[in-house]
Amino acid sequence: MRRRDEAGQTTIMIVGFAVVLMMTIVVVVDASAAYLQRQGLDNVADGAALAGADAGANGEEVYVGGLDERLDVFAASAEQGVADYLRGTGAFRRYPGLTHRVRIDATENEVVVEVVAPLDLPLTIPGAPTRARIGSVGSAVVRTDREP
Repeated sequence: MRRRDEAGQTTIMIVGFAVVLMMTIVVVVDASAAYLQRQGLDNVADGAALAGADAGANGEEVYVGGLDERLDVFAASAEQGVADYLRGTGAFRRYPGLTHRVRIDATENEVVVEVVAPLDLPLTIPGAPTRARIGSVGSAVVRTDREP
């Protein structure tokens, strides 16, 4: 009776474990990079929305039309405020390929800013995408308080 030769079984198991470990490291590093970029874009979107709401409620239209119970947000002024904020803070340099979209909700006097930027993933698995698009949305509401 011959004994089975089990030489090499451990090597295959170690190589398989190493591959799984490496893939896990790649996923964790890429997910961390995406998370950190999203956190940065959260700050950019929130700041841009605040700047847009401030500019939209302080435009020339406010002085011409006057104020009543509602303080209207003017789209052109809000969009210009967002663009100025993004340029002024260096967001386009920090996040190359950054795009933004401004939406004004007239019923709520809300400025919503969506920013999206590509992210070159630090590590990749062969055959997987090397680039991801990360986005964030920020909003600000303009309200007037009526003193009693």
